[in-house]
Amino acid sequence: MRRSLSLTSRLTLFFTLVTATTVLALACVVLVASERHFTDLDRMTLQDKQQLINAIFDNTHSVEETQARLQESLSHHHGLYAIVKDVNGQTLFSSKGFQLPAFLLAAKPDTLQHWTDQGREFNGLFFQSTPAFVGASTLSTFVAMDTAHHAQFMADLSLTLGLYALAVTLVSGLLSWLAARQGLAPLRSMKAKATSVSAQRLDQRMQVDAVPVEMADLAIELNRMFDRLQTDFQRLSDFSSDLAHELRTPISNLLTQTQVALSAKRDAATYRDILASNAEEFQRLARMVSDMLFLAKTERGVELPQTELFSVASEAQALVEFYDALAAEKGVKISCVGDGDILGDRLMFRRAVSNLLSNAIRHSHDHGEVSIEIVETQQATTLKVENTGDAIDPKALPRLFDRFYREHPARSHQDSDGAGLGLAITRAILEAHGGCATATSSQSKTSFSLTIPRKNGPNKTAVNTRLV
Repeated sequence: MRRSLSLTSRLTLFFTLVTATTVLALACVVLVASERHFTDLDRMTLQDKQQLINAIFDNTHSVEETQARLQESLSHHHGLYAIVKDVNGQTLFSSKGFQLPAFLLAAKPDTLQHWTDQGREFNGLFFQSTPAFVGASTLSTFVAMDTAHHAQFMADLSLTLGLYALAVTLVSGLLSWLAARQGLAPLRSMKAKATSVSAQRLDQRMQVDAVPVEMADLAIELNRMFDRLQTDFQRLSDFSSDLAHELRTPISNLLTQTQVALSAKRDAATYRDILASNAEEFQRLARMVSDMLFLAKTERGVELPQTELFSVASEAQALVEFYDALAAEKGVKISCVGDGDILGDRLMFRRAVSNLLSNAIRHSHDHGEVSIEIVETQQATTLKVENTGDAIDPKALPRLFDRFYREHPARSHQDSDGAGLGLAITRAILEAHGGCATATSSQSKTSFSLTIPRKNGPNKTAVNTRLV
């Protein structure tokens, strides 16, 4: 595949062509103007000779005197020729070495003529006049000038202008290359910056103030891209570290129990207990893998599996009934007020609310309260889950929705089989619906809010829309 020209080469070629075209056009203008100027000079000279010859005709008294005066007046002018004929075509006067072309016999009077004869170029003028001496008839006079000196000057001028145009084009090409290379230096600097970016050096940024205005937008967008790469890479690194940490405990438990079981012969009941314990760890690993696959899909912008218009209150009430037994164990009272409609995936939304409700019950004080409030406006529908319990550190609130994040050991529950992915899944579900998830915490209450705009975000899919 043929490689295209570089931007520097293209700019150099473009400016060189523009300069060459401009200089050649100017040279052509100069040549045409010079040619017209010499033509005007020849016309003026021939008209002066016409007046001279007419004056001779007016001040002579015989043919002989006229011939003598013409010889005297015209012989010392180099390159000037004249022929005088009478009405019968007889030549009364002729300059030496000049022959009149036949086509000039029919030339229009007082009109400048141009012709070439034996490699020589001439400009000529034809006019008629009547001498003053007695018995004279109308005479036809042809005056011509040899333009060899003009042609030589034009040839020298053409050569000079050609050499000048070539020199200017070469100099312009060199200066254009230097200007293009210097002008594109910020691009090379940006390339060097981008080349230096690696997994260990994601903090490289373009100097927006150091580049031309035309490249500032590119530098800004590149910096934003590097910011996204650094953020995503940091999240990926944290996720890899957290995932390894989370998987290490169940795998270590499985390995230890298996090694202990194999270290000695045991009865069938013991083996069943060990297998049952291992099955619980496997279930936890399976749930973790399933949750991670779900998060990976949502972060890639997966479309909603099924979109329908449903009542938020009916879904929340169904979850309240599901968690009623769990809440009764701790004496927690659950209330649900308000209603609103959401256009989205029912099962995914139910899973998000389920995560919040289970967390609220788990972290509530005994005999506490959990409230669900649904508010619908013209812009969005919001569901807020609030529980009474220990406050969350304000510094930890922004990270509550990160994967595998646990705010404080005091808030961890040994009876929970979660892997720290519930809130991350909740946020992913809301982002898939074009909404957002937020959290606030005061001295005795903690609330989580799910907000979905009435007009769904970029991930909505109208697969199955219906009112429930």
